[in-house]
Amino acid sequence: MAISKTDFINYSRCPRYAFLDKVKKDKLEADISIDEYKSQERNEYIEEMLGTMYEVDDEGNETDLIDVPNRQLEAMIEYYKQVELETGRLTNTYFGGKTTFSESTYNQECFDFNHNGVKYLCYVDVYNENEDGINIIEVKATTTNMYKKLGYTSKDKEFISIFEKNGPFYKLKGDLYDLNQIQDFDIDKYQKQVEKLFDRYGTGKYLYDLAVQRFILEGEYKSSGNQDKLNDVHYYLAVLNADYIFDGKYEDGKAVYSMDEDGNEIINFFDFTNITKLMQPKIEEDAKKIERILFDLKDQKCDLGKWCQYKKPGGCKYFNQICGSLIPHKNSSLNYISNGQGFMTPNGRIKGLDLINQGYLNLLDVPEEWITRKTHMIQRDCVQFNKEYINKEKLKKGLEQIEYPIYHLDFETFPCPMPRFKGEFPYIQSPFEFSLHIEKEPGVCDKFKDNYVFLAKTHNDEREELVKKLIEYIDGDKGTLFAQNVPFEKGRIKELSKIFPEYKDKLMKIYNRGFDLLWLVNTSSKMYEDLGYSEEDAKVFNYYHPDLSGSFSIKKTLPVFSDLTYKDLTVKNGTEAIVEYANYNKMSKEEYNIKYQALIDYCQQDTWAMVVILDELRKLVK
Repeated sequence: MAISKTDFINYSRCPRYAFLDKVKKDKLEADISIDEYKSQERNEYIEEMLGTMYEVDDEGNETDLIDVPNRQLEAMIEYYKQVELETGRLTNTYFGGKTTFSESTYNQECFDFNHNGVKYLCYVDVYNENEDGINIIEVKATTTNMYKKLGYTSKDKEFISIFEKNGPFYKLKGDLYDLNQIQDFDIDKYQKQVEKLFDRYGTGKYLYDLAVQRFILEGEYKSSGNQDKLNDVHYYLAVLNADYIFDGKYEDGKAVYSMDEDGNEIINFFDFTNITKLMQPKIEEDAKKIERILFDLKDQKCDLGKWCQYKKPGGCKYFNQICGSLIPHKNSSLNYISNGQGFMTPNGRIKGLDLINQGYLNLLDVPEEWITRKTHMIQRDCVQFNKEYINKEKLKKGLEQIEYPIYHLDFETFPCPMPRFKGEFPYIQSPFEFSLHIEKEPGVCDKFKDNYVFLAKTHNDEREELVKKLIEYIDGDKGTLFAQNVPFEKGRIKELSKIFPEYKDKLMKIYNRGFDLLWLVNTSSKMYEDLGYSEEDAKVFNYYHPDLSGSFSIKKTLPVFSDLTYKDLTVKNGTEAIVEYANYNKMSKEEYNIKYQALIDYCQQDTWAMVVILDELRKLVK
C-alpha cells in the first residue's frame, strides 16, 4: 500500500478521509478486503455514500461531485509552473552544485521508504546537492508576507520580525542568535509568533508539508543505511517575494525576472531546517495514526473542525458533499453576521463548526438567550417572522451623502502569481476590464446608453489605454465613485496611479471621491458616527432580509431587490471571467468573439446591478 505526501497530508486530517478516498477511488473495488462490504446493510450504506459523490443524469452519465476541476488553477497553471522554474534558476545561483527540478513531477527527485506495510513516497520540487550537503526546496506560490508579518511591536512601537535576512536566505532569529543576549528583546512574544509556524491549519500549513517531506527522506536514508548524511540536509520553502517589482523586460516572448532596482529577487528562500526537525515527533505520530486507519479501514465519523478547512483554500474535498452536507445552505447557525467569536453560553464560548457538532444547525436553533448583539437580534427576528428590517432614517441620511453624477464602477482583474507587466508585483490584481454606468441624477441612467466598457483585447499590456478611458469617462472634480466594496476599486486606481505617474493627479481625484454601496445596505460606522449616530447605532446595518442569509454580497443582495439574474449569462462570476480572459490564446476566432462579448455582458451586469439596488433603496425611504 503506497501513500504520497499529498495522501499523508489528507489522511492525517481526520480518521474518515482515507475511508472516503478509498470508497471513491475504487468504487467498491478497493484493495481492502471485500468482506467489509458483504452484508446488505453495508452495501446499502456504501451505495448511499457513492450517491453523494456522483450525480447520474437520465442517460446514465456520471458527474463527479467531489473532484471538481479548478478551472482558474488550470487556466493559470503556466504561471504557477514559472514559479518553480524561477526557483530552480535562483537555486543554481545561490547554492551552486547540481540542481534537479522540472515542470513535470515525475522528472523530479523522488524519495520513498517502507514502514509497517506502507510505502511512503514524495517528489521534491527542487533538489540541490553541493559541497556543503543536500538542500531540499519546496516551492509554494504564496508570498513572503505570510512569514514576514510574523512578529511583535516593541515598547518603542517598532515592528520586530521573527525572521532576519541572512545572506540570500531568511532565518529565524532564534537560529541565528542567543536571544537572551539581545537587549530589550521580548522572548515570550517572539515564541508566541514562532508557535504559529507549528499550526498546520494556519500559518504552518506549508511547513507541515515540508516536514512530511523530511520524514520521508529521512526514512529512505535510514532504511538504506545512509543516516550519516542526515546532518547535511537542509530544508527550505521558496516563495514569491511580495516586494519584487517587475521591470517589464521580455525576451523571445518570455518575461525576464532579473533582480529589480531595489535589489529584490522574484523568489525568496526561508530556512526551516530546525523547525521541521522539531515537527518530526508530530509527523511520526500522524504516520502511526494513518497506518492504524489504513489497516482497519472503516467509516469513523468525527466532529467537524479546523481540519476540515471549511471555506478555505485547500479545504477537504469531501466536506460539502459528505461531512458538511447537513449544514443548511440558507440561514444556518454559521450565518450570524460578524460572528467569529461565537456565543457565550453557561458552559463557555461556542463558535464555528462546534455549533454544527452540537446540533445547532439552523440560525433559529441557537438559543435565544445566547443572542446579545443587536444585529443578531434583528437577523433572528427577520428569519423567524419572515420580514425585512429597514432603518429608513439612517438609510436616508446615507443617501443624502451621495453627490451626482454617480459613477458606478467595477473592475475585472487578473490575480497572476507572476507579475506580467512593468510596475507589477506578485498577485497584483491587474485590471483587464471595467464597466461604468453613469447616473446623472437620481434614477436617471440607461442600461446601455449610459454604460461604458473597456476590455483588453489581448494579453499584451493595455493598462494605459484602460487608464485613459477611465479618466475620459469620469470627471474627478465632481460626482461620486460608487462601487460594491469600494476599497477594491480604489486599490486598483491607486496602484495604477503609481505605475502611470503621468495620470496620478486625475486618478487620485477619482480615488478620493469613493463611496460604497455597502455603506447603505449594511453600514459604515465612521460615516454614521460623523452624522451624529451613537457608536452602537452606527454599527447596525440599515437593511436586512432573510434571503441575505448573513451576506451583503451583490449576488445575495440583487435577488432581494430585483429579478435580475446572472444565471442566463455565459460568464456568471468573477472566477469565470478570469478563466475566459486567461484562455484568450486558446480560443478560435469565433469562440473568442463570443467570450469577449460575454465578458462585457458580465461586467456590465455588475454595475447595472448597483444602479438597480441603489434605486430600490431610494424607494424604500420615500
